Amino acid sequence: MSHGPRSGLYAVSSALLAMSRHLEVRDVLKTIVASARELLDAQYAALGVPDDHGGFAQFVVDGVSDAQWKAIGPLPRQHGILAAMLREARPERLADVRKDPRFEGWPAAHPDMSDFLGLPIRDGEEIIGALFLANKLRPEGQAPCAGPDGRCGFTEDDEELLTILAQHAAIALTNARLYERSRELTIAEERSRLAHELHDAVSQKLFSLRLTAQAAATLVDRDPSRAKGELQQVAALAAEATEELRAAVVELRPAALDEDGLVATLRTQIQVLDRAHSARVTFASHGVRALPASQEEALLRVSQEALHNALRHSGAARVDVTLDRRGPGAVLHVRDDGSGFDPHAIRSAGRHLGLVSMRDRASGVGGTLTVESAPGAGTVIEMEVPGG
Repeated sequence: MSHGPRSGLYAVSSALLAMSRHLEVRDVLKTIVASARELLDAQYAALGVPDDHGGFAQFVVDGVSDAQWKAIGPLPRQHGILAAMLREARPERLADVRKDPRFEGWPAAHPDMSDFLGLPIRDGEEIIGALFLANKLRPEGQAPCAGPDGRCGFTEDDEELLTILAQHAAIALTNARLYERSRELTIAEERSRLAHELHDAVSQKLFSLRLTAQAAATLVDRDPSRAKGELQQVAALAAEATEELRAAVVELRPAALDEDGLVATLRTQIQVLDRAHSARVTFASHGVRALPASQEEALLRVSQEALHNALRHSGAARVDVTLDRRGPGAVLHVRDDGSGFDPHAIRSAGRHLGLVSMRDRASGVGGTLTVESAPGAGTVIEMEVPGG
């Protein structure tokens, strides 16, 4: 392995370490593909994880731009060379894939490929993926190759190196799958626990509420003062039930926040709101770095509360959400052009619009929350967190 590929021990070791560093399946797939393309000096690389219906559950490419990938269209089916690798579980090294009798063409926007190297990724007897490379690049400083179209073609050494990489890729991919399954079980167990706690605590409160309300109803005519006391007890029980619900909900850090990060989670949720409501809802973010988990969750919860207010209560035609970097931290703005309110009437409007809980969330992570509004002039909610 003395030519083209970065086949030195350091390069191979770096690729294997990079694969083992990730726990998310998608990240592992991307790392495998990028490592294979770099190590073997290929123009294109891809990895497909098959589903049970003749297609691919996941398909990751490297060397193709986002615009190209979008233009290519739907994920490929398991046919031609790809199907052969998955079915026969052996490497495929071709001087020109287009001349192979199994070649069935590709979409119009697909990049042109000639020399090809592919092999299955196996976990024991199970084939869990297909890894392949196309268009071997001429190593820098070497003479042009004599292959088809002047290409170099993949060698036996390349196949040996890719085989080693695929063996380690199988381990990394299996570990990532086990991690995700373990996390799903943990989340399911936690949800079950919270469901039981909510059921026990809240059902008891609701039972007490019903009895107390019934007692108040029977006393209204014959003993108004006692009825008033019972109604005050109803209000107290309702407040306790609300606090218990809130305490349980606070324990639930949104799964999307852990998987995708704050910016991606906000963007997805706001896209859904924009489709679901007649108001125009937009999102923009600039330079935001990863923040401590508690601060990200607080920003997400405050944005959700502010968006709820704007879309349900303000009559806004447009709501704009921005999240920008500010020093080591970040600042969130939620602006609407709705009816607005008097922020000084905090006792009624503040509780009705959740401003007290928003301020509590901000202060709980060392941040600040400010509100600008006036009747008929819309509302701006600003929350700033310090970062870590």
